[in-house]
Amino acid sequence: MERNYVKTRFSVRQIAMVGMLSAISIFLGLTGLGFIPIPPVRATIMHIPVIIGAIVEGPVVGAAVGLVFGLFSMYQNFTAPGPTSFIFWNPIIALVPRILIGLVAYYVYKLIKTKFKNQSISIAIASICATLINTIGVLGFTYVFYLEKYSAILKIKPETAGAAIATIGATNGIPEAIVSAVISVPVIIAILKTKK
Repeated sequence: MERNYVKTRFSVRQIAMVGMLSAISIFLGLTGLGFIPIPPVRATIMHIPVIIGAIVEGPVVGAAVGLVFGLFSMYQNFTAPGPTSFIFWNPIIALVPRILIGLVAYYVYKLIKTKFKNQSISIAIASICATLINTIGVLGFTYVFYLEKYSAILKIKPETAGAAIATIGATNGIPEAIVSAVISVPVIIAILKTKK
């Protein structure tokens, strides 16, 4: 009887965490607070709740928050379309990389944690890897599915679009990865301390 109670309570906590972190991610997107200007780019932090959920509560919570983040990005691009919104109308591009954020964050953290005694380093590396998988996933799928359409919007030849996509990946992905590590480390450490 006791075991069932603990299992139910754990799942309720997980559901609450998914709801809370998903709400934070959506709030960051709706208010514009999810973008930090780091000239010449605006680094997004909307994926950080996914990383927090994954490391604190496990891969299922991380993947669920990532799914909500992906669905919200689809909703945003359908309701307020821009020149490249068609990319996020594709559920593979909008959802798969966002779900992978949670899975990569959790499993990289678990792997690194056994090798480094410093928890901050483990969280930072997991945050960076999870952020980069999102960037690489979105841009990689864009290259696979929409190379010609994307190059037409950028007004460049399809053969040079690959280099342009890689440049965007580096200029956006690296600052976002650094920012995610800087924010995730203190937040996750504080939450993990309260769980002990």
